[in-house]
Amino acid sequence: MTVTMVMFPGQGSQHPRMAWGLYGSEPRFTAAFDEVLAAFDDGDAMRRDWLSDDPRVPLDHVTRSQPLLFALDYALGRTLMDHGVRPWVMLGHSIGEMAASVLGGVFTLRDGARLVQERIRLLAEAPPGGMLAVSASAASLEGALTDEVVVAAVNAPRQTILAGPSRPLAEVEERLRRDGFVCAPVPAMTAFHSPMLAGVASAAVDGFAATPVRAPRIPLRSCYTAAPLTRKTAADPDYWAGHPVRPVLFWPALDAILSARDDVVCVEAGPGQGLSTIARRHRAVRAGRGEVVALLPARPGGSEADRAAFDAALERLSALSVLSALPATVPAPAPSGPASAGPAPDGSAAGDAGGDEADRDLDDHRPAAAP
Repeated sequence: MTVTMVMFPGQGSQHPRMAWGLYGSEPRFTAAFDEVLAAFDDGDAMRRDWLSDDPRVPLDHVTRSQPLLFALDYALGRTLMDHGVRPWVMLGHSIGEMAASVLGGVFTLRDGARLVQERIRLLAEAPPGGMLAVSASAASLEGALTDEVVVAAVNAPRQTILAGPSRPLAEVEERLRRDGFVCAPVPAMTAFHSPMLAGVASAAVDGFAATPVRAPRIPLRSCYTAAPLTRKTAADPDYWAGHPVRPVLFWPALDAILSARDDVVCVEAGPGQGLSTIARRHRAVRAGRGEVVALLPARPGGSEADRAAFDAALERLSALSVLSALPATVPAPAPSGPASAGPAPDGSAAGDAGGDEADRDLDDHRPAAAP
């Protein structure tokens, strides 16, 4: 039996007019996207910058990239479900995990948007920093790390993201290039997943503690622990508040899922194909025991390219028999209420490091970098 894992990307995957080709032409997507923007205080301004060739606020700025990625990930996930996809598990990369948590019923949409908005307000006040993609394992970079420049994400066995203050990060980059490492900057103006954001994490705890949560009604795999997101974890405000500081463990989480069983269809619901490219390099997919489908083009190509990619993805998912004949009965975002029991997320143990090959093209993994 074929099952579906839905993946949601994070910082670095954003680009002007991302998924614009679906806005207006795909009613389910349009309604869901508008619903998220309506939950933000400045949703109209976000929409204008999203659609503009000359946005007033740069799309890479945290006040635009984070809420728009959250809105887009959620809207694409909701659209998939409305088309009949019943996720076996969901995996969100950084801010993508917040979108997955709302789709999975942990937070209501309004509460999720409010929490994202508060996190963005705190992040906007953080000192400037940056992120760097390096084609190397995290272990091989240990000698280059400092108290300020740290591993921010493990995207694949030889795809690591570093983060830190701008000047120290530039010094580390210069040293790595001199030593023969291939590096590329990540589109981010903030040092996500680094000690620089400890103040953001501590300031966000009270907001999460005051927010009602429920156990996931669709299984989620945490990108911060690489383990299933349990009811206990979902109810822990420190877990959610700590996202901007903790490293993202995308590869260990992905490997745990793809090592648990065969016939997993990995669907990327977000801009670009950064997560799809990584998933295609996993040994299970390369051996034909799984498949990867991306809803949007790998590179920005305008509205026609968006529409063509989305239609082709739905056609492929239909051929793989993961679209139901009728719209799926999938839980909408949970109503507000206390944490309650729900179906246990997949608890299979993580496999070994997986995939003896890793994607070495920095352009392929750069989009999956931050919260």
